[in-house]
Amino acid sequence: GLFMKKIDLNCDLGESFGAYKIGMDEEVIKYISSANVACGFHASDPVVMDKTVKSAKLNGIAVGAHPGFPDLMGFGRRNMNVSPSDAKAYVQYQVGALNAFCTANGVKLAHVKPHGALYNMAGKDYALSKAICEGIYEIDPNIILLGLSGSQMLKAAADTGLRCAKEVFADRAYEEDGSLVARTKPGAVITDENESLKRVIGMVKEGKVTAITGKEIPIEAQSICVHGDGVKALEFVKKIRQALTDEGIEIVPLQEIV
Repeated sequence: GLFMKKIDLNCDLGESFGAYKIGMDEEVIKYISSANVACGFHASDPVVMDKTVKSAKLNGIAVGAHPGFPDLMGFGRRNMNVSPSDAKAYVQYQVGALNAFCTANGVKLAHVKPHGALYNMAGKDYALSKAICEGIYEIDPNIILLGLSGSQMLKAAADTGLRCAKEVFADRAYEEDGSLVARTKPGAVITDENESLKRVIGMVKEGKVTAITGKEIPIEAQSICVHGDGVKALEFVKKIRQALTDEGIEIVPLQEIV
């Protein structure tokens, strides 16, 4: 059947902070097409942000902002009771900060992908999503929103007039409604590499994935999120790129897809 011959491979990068190092950014960056750079609220710091933007430029990959809740200790993975207007300000503050480093390095800020709990909450909360999208649109209407496939985030982006890209996850289990299985539940993260590869190809080529219940659900994929902070992250990113290439799928940044 017909399927998209192009896909974006994205990874969350720049998550180190001060003396603490997270991920293998320098290695992983060579195999992806888009980097989501943390902006200081859940991870990262000004030095790390600058370094990550420079590295992305050097490797010719697209740069996006990865704003999260102001929860450094919880890595932005804990739900917070934040009004949509406050969330909008948090997003604008973080996008603005990363955009400064992009401007300084002669790079265009390509996309925004909310992080962690903010991403998951926005996926189900239209008002929160709308505030996030408006925040981005007011900064630059050409920025692409990278959001969970089938979620409220993409609906809000369309309503706001923002281009949006449908994101799927290589190593995360799905609920039947298309949301991600909470990390607190068993089986939320898929550790079997071959299983992940099989799922990715199925999502890209067939537009479906098996939910944690065993039910097959429809899913649209324009960008695949691969994690760069696992023990075998680098090997897995290489394998996923190879598997897609073998299937005749071209890996390109989001601007060439949406």
